[in-house]
Amino acid sequence: MRLIVARCQVDYAGRLSAHLPLATRLILAKADGSVSIHADDRAYKPLNWMNPPCTLTVAAAESGSGFTEIWELRNRDADTLVISIAEVLHDSQHELGVDPGLVKDGVEAHLQVLLAEHPETFGEGWTLVRREHPTPIGPVDLLFRDARGGYVAVEVKRRGEIDGVEQLTRYLALMNADPLLAPVTGVFAAQLIKPQARTLAGIRGIACLSVDYDVLRGLDDAEDRLF
Repeated sequence: MRLIVARCQVDYAGRLSAHLPLATRLILAKADGSVSIHADDRAYKPLNWMNPPCTLTVAAAESGSGFTEIWELRNRDADTLVISIAEVLHDSQHELGVDPGLVKDGVEAHLQVLLAEHPETFGEGWTLVRREHPTPIGPVDLLFRDARGGYVAVEVKRRGEIDGVEQLTRYLALMNADPLLAPVTGVFAAQLIKPQARTLAGIRGIACLSVDYDVLRGLDDAEDRLF
């Protein structure tokens, strides 16, 4: 990754046009070919950017223009992002290596293992087909067959929110397009499921299951509770 702090002007031309007047900004040029321009606010969101695949051309600026270097990026749609650099305050490159990806929360990962080991949590006659069943957009946590032999995709979260329901909805759409699996139903399992997520799941035809982590681990017996 290349990090450049520079006084620059940025112009984007395509379906929309945008202009950023001369100011000091951070330019990120990543190994995947993407380039983004950031201000010292707005958290992670860039002011403007271009995603790969795109081509980058760097040329010296015209004499007397007030700029030293012109970066021009062009994508397949012929959109252009032009970064006119007046002064470079910092320029460094860093090899980040291969990112291992997002690692699940320890409790969430353990919940997945425990539910795979105890399919009866979902109902009598359920059997595990596999963990991390692949789809074109990522693996669904668990794939079961229910007592009737139908496939059921289960997404496991520690805290069940709307994003998790949307994620499972996308998995189900892809799995139901596979004639070897369809019809596939879904279960959204979490220690705590927010009301909004439960409502959306109901609209999408997805069942919800609140999971007691301690009971699954054998540290608590619900039958022995007074209340």
